[in-house]
Amino acid sequence: MRVIPVTEAVGTVLCHDVTRIVPGGEKGPAFRKGHVIRSEDIPALLDIGKEHLYVLHLPPGMLHENEAAERMARTATGGGIRCTPVSEGKVNLVADAVGLLTVNTEGLRHVNAIEGVVFGTLHTHRTVGAGSPVAGTRVIPLVIEEEKIQQVEAVCRRYHPLVEIKPFRPWKIGMITTGSEVYHGRIADKFGPVIREKFAALGSTVIEQILVSDDRAMTVAAIHRLIAAGAEMVVATGGMSVDPDDQTPASIRAAGGAVVTYGAPVFPGAMFMLAYIGRVPVLGLPGCVMYFRATIFDLIVSRLLAGETVTREDIIALGHGGFCPACPECRYPQCGFGKT
Repeated sequence: MRVIPVTEAVGTVLCHDVTRIVPGGEKGPAFRKGHVIRSEDIPALLDIGKEHLYVLHLPPGMLHENEAAERMARTATGGGIRCTPVSEGKVNLVADAVGLLTVNTEGLRHVNAIEGVVFGTLHTHRTVGAGSPVAGTRVIPLVIEEEKIQQVEAVCRRYHPLVEIKPFRPWKIGMITTGSEVYHGRIADKFGPVIREKFAALGSTVIEQILVSDDRAMTVAAIHRLIAAGAEMVVATGGMSVDPDDQTPASIRAAGGAVVTYGAPVFPGAMFMLAYIGRVPVLGLPGCVMYFRATIFDLIVSRLLAGETVTREDIIALGHGGFCPACPECRYPQCGFGKT
């Protein structure tokens, strides 16, 4: 750090805030610590009485915090994300549209293991809206070795994209509502409206709903009929417990479903089934989806709609964070539910 005349300061880095005081008005920073002095700044500095400045000269191989943050953010981001202009050494990453935030958590750990670098994100696999901030990055010192930023860039290229927003493609959804009480009209169907609303919020449409009794052959026929009608995903509601009358899991298997899982370490949502018939995901949804604000539905369906293939390992990983404490005021997804 050295003191130099303002007129010789172009291209140097300011080591302290420079305060502007307006008599009878405001007092605040005209230039902040870390600002790179430009030729157009000289008259403004002289106008507030600053003829000398404490500045830092950047030797070869060193980067200013602003340039470092911009380079890290630019290399880390994938589709669906824009970077904000750098402010006080920090760049934020913002979602451009509604979609599924995905973070390569292994790559993120490698980035943050580089001394002097910080990169923080929201939890991966959560739905975000357009304009939502999802991550931020900066370096800790005012200047940093360019070699460290090159290390960050190498990690980001290896794990690219480190952070992205996967858009939700509109899917055609077929729905089967099981239960003799609904099929025979003894009670009204309350599952259907909930499922329609949940899919609509994610940009997809239920193209047909079929009511069936607790009958395996009827359910198998309904699954095949929906797929033949163009359903890209089939959800069967109810009939997912171990009660002898509950035939949904057996029906999905009998329809040709290759089962990924029957059961998930998630509460609510333990009696969940995911299978595939060809490329069509077939979901068995337990009754909790009708009643609870956040369930296994919210953890899995968004990933499917974003084009991800959900594996058994993905389901197993939900155990850490898979217990919903049923808070009096639900704040999902601003909580730890489903965060592995």
